[in-house]
Amino acid sequence: MVKNIVFDMGRVLIEYDPMKVCEKFVDEKNREEICTALFQAPEWIELDRGSMTEAEAMVIVKDRLPLQSQKDAAQACMDHWDQYNIWPKEGMREVVEKVKEQGFHIYLLSNASLRLRGFQQMIPGIDLFDGIMVSAEEKCIKPEPEIYHHLFEKFDLVPEECFFIDDVQANIDGAKACGMDGYCFADGDVERLKHVLEQLVD
Repeated sequence: MVKNIVFDMGRVLIEYDPMKVCEKFVDEKNREEICTALFQAPEWIELDRGSMTEAEAMVIVKDRLPLQSQKDAAQACMDHWDQYNIWPKEGMREVVEKVKEQGFHIYLLSNASLRLRGFQQMIPGIDLFDGIMVSAEEKCIKPEPEIYHHLFEKFDLVPEECFFIDDVQANIDGAKACGMDGYCFADGDVERLKHVLEQLVD
């Protein structure tokens, strides 16, 4: 019997678009290059893993950009991305409130850098969560088995009593390999998600 609902954050509870901050700080002709150099770079994964600081990441990011103006723009994007790139996903506050009312415990499991703690109040229903796990604090990321085991141990959860919602199938597969069933929310269809969650109620 499922007792716990575990939510991913990005593109589940919040929407995320890295181009938003680039539109604010980068001229049009450089946006794609800087967006790729910063947000699609290996360093971004290492920030999520907690193995690199933002300052260390930016040294590498700037090295791959030839112009000082590009380096400055990339730094501005790093400094302010959480103010522009993320916003609450419509309808998800209602989803969180509903599962809480139904008696489920709810948790957040996110691949995210340490900066998440600075904007977590933006996450719909975060005040209702029983626990929050950030990959950078655990030094491992989804879909690595370690992060799921850390979740179960930290919050004293039985894997088979948990149900995981993530927008990446590999993360769902990783959870299932550790005993936690789940649903891939890649289509972002909130009504379909509600139907899936209804099936978990006795």
